[in-house]
Amino acid sequence: MSRTPHHPTREQIELPMVLDCLSDPTRLAIVYQLAQQERVSSELRCGDFNALSGKSNLAYHFAKLRECGLMQTRIVGTSRLMRLRREDLEARFPGLLDAVIKSAAKDADRLQLMSECDVVEVD
Repeated sequence: MSRTPHHPTREQIELPMVLDCLSDPTRLAIVYQLAQQERVSSELRCGDFNALSGKSNLAYHFAKLRECGLMQTRIVGTSRLMRLRREDLEARFPGLLDAVIKSAAKDADRLQLMSECDVVEVD
């Protein structure tokens, strides 16, 4: 049995599923944090999101983000590394991800999103 999580192909990513997934504040915060991290490193570990919620709740949100095509997860040893599927999303829905992230940044306080100072620095 493969440990690689299932990811939809680029063509399988559907706008209604992406928008529904982004309607949840926790998932929006995860996407926002992944976007902020892209400046330093393209991937974050599951534990980097512990301030948002408990492990089991986060696992549920990570699965939803992966299933709708917003995020890609790869397993390295005991770690799960996550990144946005920016290229695929841009190809399917040009400008959508940037618009969502820009809007989330404006509402960060209200949505209780992580600030830029919470971004993990990678060596």
